[in-house]
Amino acid sequence: MIINHPLLGPRDAAEFTYLGDAKMIHRPTAWEAEDALAQFTEYGYLRDNPAGTHRELWFHEQGDRSWLVVTRDTTTHEISDVQLARDVARAEGRGK
Repeated sequence: MIINHPLLGPRDAAEFTYLGDAKMIHRPTAWEAEDALAQFTEYGYLRDNPAGTHRELWFHEQGDRSWLVVTRDTTTHEISDVQLARDVARAEGRGK
């Protein structure tokens, strides 16, 4: 599988480590919340396992060590989009 890195161009998937659902970008921010334990438990342990299009986190371990959000069809492995995770997080309201 080839991942088209936004900065470095096409790279073999062997250079990357799969880290799971891209929802991990939206980690809970405060332990003070009334349901903080439930929020962190859900964040840390509960994952979707869809068949079809899915947004995933990938880490470029054997390259520039960047985090990517890869939109991939889990049944065909076809990649439809690759973005830097920092750009996705900023666009979705984190890191401002």
